[in-house]
This record gives sequence, structure tokens and C-alpha cells, in this order.
Amino acid sequence: MNKDTILVVGSANMDMVVQVDHFPKPGETILGRDFGMFPGGKGANQAVCCAKLNYHTCFMGKMGEDVFHQRLSQSMQEDGVDLRYLLIDSHESTGVALISVDQTGENQIIVASGTNMQLTPRDVEAQRKAFEEAKAVLTQLEIPLKTVLRTAELAREYHTRFILNPAPAQPLPDELFGLCDFITPNETELEILTGKSTNDPDSIEIAAKMLLAKGVKNVIVTLGAEGALWVSASESRRFSTKKVQAVDSTAAGDAFNGAFVAALAGEKDIPQAIQSANRVATFTVTKRGAQTSMPTLFEVEQFYKDVP
Repeated sequence: MNKDTILVVGSANMDMVVQVDHFPKPGETILGRDFGMFPGGKGANQAVCCAKLNYHTCFMGKMGEDVFHQRLSQSMQEDGVDLRYLLIDSHESTGVALISVDQTGENQIIVASGTNMQLTPRDVEAQRKAFEEAKAVLTQLEIPLKTVLRTAELAREYHTRFILNPAPAQPLPDELFGLCDFITPNETELEILTGKSTNDPDSIEIAAKMLLAKGVKNVIVTLGAEGALWVSASESRRFSTKKVQAVDSTAAGDAFNGAFVAALAGEKDIPQAIQSANRVATFTVTKRGAQTSMPTLFEVEQFYKDVP
């Protein structure tokens, strides 16, 4: 069978975003400014990113039978995501995220997972056909860990590249590391995965090599405005990115992951894919929202004509 799709297995949330002057302290009530509802969830964000970059992308996840499901699925389909593998659970609500964004573009996020945590290994197993068709499989940690592990096992069974974005970070079983062709933590997530400090470039590289020792083939550490670090058994290389005025960093990591996998599936080599991912992630932080900030290829090209 011709493998010609990206399969994203993961979460979908409705993001409720409020702009604030500063984040509240415990017990403090503050007045926010603008409020908006945006389609989100790491899995859905990454699927939309891939699709808007012109790669056929299927999303496998679970939503509730509610108004958020209707709005999310309509928005994702309008952005080109194939939802043939979307499941509906009438007993749980669709996931939501409560997000505050300060004046510098930094964010704080609380997620009520809802149906995302009801996506089971059996659900994934029942849709094996998705893995037969997939050129790459991307997932995150906003679904049950046992479901992530089964996803990785099926990707290996069907000889498909498996990329894990370990967010939100948690300790992972060693068997999962051995199934990862790529793992893409940020500095904080890398520290949680390894238990080692990541407060300087040398310590970040040392921690990344610890994941290689656990069986990961490639570690790509996202470094925000500093770009990314790629570490493999034969390579350790840094990739810088353009400096821009950040408006909202909510989906920058999702943009990086989606763009990276889309570039890999489009036959770019790893350095080219990282450079492409940096460009897309940088664009994203200049826009509000999660999926709404994901660019098309044309928008990325136009943006970089104006960035020095």
C-alpha cells in the first residue's frame, strides 16, 4: 500500500484564551482584557499545522457529543484535516483548555481533558488501517500513556516513522523510548524525562544523550527563541531561528512538531525539516490562538520576506 498520509493521534480541546497584564498569584483576582475561543489541543493543533502545509493529514482522537465537538471538527475540516478516524463519546465532554496570555506572549494553561483521556489502546487498535497508510505517526501526552505506547507499537509494526512530542511531560517507560524515531522535548520536558538539569547548553546536550542511551534514535530539543538542538548517535547540531516580537506562544511547540513531520514526510532531510519547523514556529508566535495561528506555505514565505 502506498504510504501517503501523516497520522496524528492525540488530543483536541476548545481553548478559552484571556489576555492579562500579569498572571495572578494564589488567591488573587485580576481583570483580563480580550477573550476568545479557539480550536486547540496538541494533537489537533499539530494535525492542522501539517494539513495547512499541504500534506494529507488524518487525525485520530476522541470528542464528546457537544457543541465544542461541532465547532472543533468543522474548523479542522475547513483547514483540510481528514477526520475519518475521529471517535465520539456521548458520555464525556470534549476537552477544554483555560489559557491566560501575558503582555510578553508567555502563557499559563489548565487543561480539562474530557474525552481525550478516554482514547484507549483498543480504539487505536481497531483503526489499524490508518497505520497502513501513514508515512509518519505523530503523538503527544494529552492522551493516556498506554494509548501512546500502543500507537508507537503499531507504527513500528507497520514500518512507519514514529515521532513523540512528550508534552505535557511525565516520566515514560523505557519500552516507549525504544520505539521513538524522534522525540521532541523542550528544555523543561527534557529535564522531567531525564531528571537532569537543563540550565545551560552543555547540560541540555548531556540530557539529550541520556535519551539516546534509552533507545531513542533522534532527540530534537526545542529551545524557543533560541531555535533547536538535534542530537543523534552521530550528530549534535544547533539550529538558530529569527528573532520576532512574540504575541502568543501558545502553539509554538505544536507548530514546530507539525511542520517538522510535514517536512520529513515531504522527503526533506532532518536538518531541512528542523529549519522548516523553526520557520513555522516563529511565524506562529506572532499570531493569537492555536490552530488559527498555523500558517500556509504561502503565508510563511510572505512573512519571511519582511523579517530581517
